[in-house]
Amino acid sequence: MSTHARPRLPVLATVIVAAAVAIMIALGIWQLGRAQWKADLLEHYRGAEAMPSEIAWPRAPGEVEAALYRRSALTCDRVLETRSTAGRSAEGLAGWSLIARCLLDQGGEAEVALGWSREPVAAVDWGGGPAIGFVAPAGEGARLVASPPLAGLEQLARPDPNDLPNNHLAYAGQWFLFAASAVAIYALALRRRAGGS
Repeated sequence: MSTHARPRLPVLATVIVAAAVAIMIALGIWQLGRAQWKADLLEHYRGAEAMPSEIAWPRAPGEVEAALYRRSALTCDRVLETRSTAGRSAEGLAGWSLIARCLLDQGGEAEVALGWSREPVAAVDWGGGPAIGFVAPAGEGARLVASPPLAGLEQLARPDPNDLPNNHLAYAGQWFLFAASAVAIYALALRRRAGGS
């Protein structure tokens, strides 16, 4: 009676695939945690919108997160430059936002979104002064969205935390799919190897 020995698993390839699958699963679990963190952060920001009191303008990077979406004020001591960027009006119309980069009265710089215009604005008659509005995210820092608007412009849309993406669940699903695909492909390769031996 002849017996066929079961083909042995290729040790190195199996270790590599197992390690890759473990890393993909770990990344998927990490993304699930990030999704919960982002959901909690968005809930915090939505709560900040409802706070009636004004908060001091965040002058240090560590103060930005606590100030986002709250009402604040600053004094622009001098306008260093202005630029137009895409923006939406309070009525939801597409157009342009005029941003002023300011030197602050107590040192440091800040951006102020002065208001909305249907057409790009090269320059406005605003040399600085007090500005009040809402703290909006701007890269790693913050920008004051003036409310009421300044320089004769129209009101910009209020910054909305719902505009922040929360794609972490989709990323988690991708990592789990990659892990499942790697297992399926490796199992298929082993089957073909066994059939050819």
